[in-house]
Amino acid sequence: MGRMTRVVHVAPERLDRWLGGFGERHGGVRYDVTPTAVTLSAEDGETAVVTVPFEPLAELSRAGLVAHVLRPRRLGVLLVRRGGYGAGVFADGKLLDSKVGARHVQGTTKAGGWSQQRYARRRDNQAREAFAAATEVAVRILAPAKLDVLVCGGDRRAVDTVLEDPRLRDLVPLVRAPFLGVPDPKQKVLEQAGADARAIRIALDQAGSE
Repeated sequence: MGRMTRVVHVAPERLDRWLGGFGERHGGVRYDVTPTAVTLSAEDGETAVVTVPFEPLAELSRAGLVAHVLRPRRLGVLLVRRGGYGAGVFADGKLLDSKVGARHVQGTTKAGGWSQQRYARRRDNQAREAFAAATEVAVRILAPAKLDVLVCGGDRRAVDTVLEDPRLRDLVPLVRAPFLGVPDPKQKVLEQAGADARAIRIALDQAGSE
């Protein structure tokens, strides 16, 4: 049977237990630790690659990895799409402050000529208004929050447009992976994005199912 790779996502609070369980299932485990990834190689040939969240990892060991993911952080989440936006501040997985909003952006039209150009101009204006509203929310919610890290999602160009505002310049160096794919942000979408931003990504290379 050929090998397969699948990805699991583990909450920080579960990582230590997950690492122990991997060893129990697959035998002795060798750890290869770098500032950006931790590779587990088990006696039975199974491997798991843990992507270090909010890299770099300073203490290059299993204990260092567990301590790193559990370290208290103020996490900001910024989600921007043409049809909506959301900003939230999280600490230890708890949402402290947030704001979501929606903006109508005209859909495409099959009409040609002047009509098509008019729709295009209106759509561009609506998109600019949506991004401006997202920027104001980011300035109000995220800029003063003393964040340790910022995770973004939605539409990359829209996020870049928001972060170009000079009032948000201090947030740009705080941006870390992952970039989250999300639908138009609602409150529950924002809350789930906060959980997804904290989750540890583990790639499993295995002969069968884990």
